[in-house]
Amino acid sequence: MSPSTPESGPRSRTARRGKPASRGRAPARASHRASSPPASARTASTFAALGDRTRLSLLSRLSRDGPWSISQLTHGSHLTRQAITKHLRVLERARIVRCVRSGRHSLFEMDPEPVHEVRDYLDRISAEWNRALARLQSFVEG
Repeated sequence: MSPSTPESGPRSRTARRGKPASRGRAPARASHRASSPPASARTASTFAALGDRTRLSLLSRLSRDGPWSISQLTHGSHLTRQAITKHLRVLERARIVRCVRSGRHSLFEMDPEPVHEVRDYLDRISAEWNRALARLQSFVEG
């Protein structure tokens, strides 16, 4: 008996039922919902970076008290320097935090611009929802 090849071998279960065997994603369905304002890649990376409680805590400290070194951020924390550094690098890649050299020390400070961009995006989404709810209210009451 010879080994089966793709041309001569058994077809998949779905192909036997008359459906083509699909490899990959199903086609995207058309959405009937109104499209929301597009988020930039920077806004998306900011949301991703802010999706962690530890990073939010670090960002809160940096926004209140200015530039901090890794050892200062580690002091009083249950996290190791390596863990703090890893979280700071995620925030740095998202351009929410920047590293500033001061002599032999690396100080980390918050860059508020990406956070303002996220806030602006959320304000646009909120305004869109407010308009949609106003239309619904006028439809229901009208």
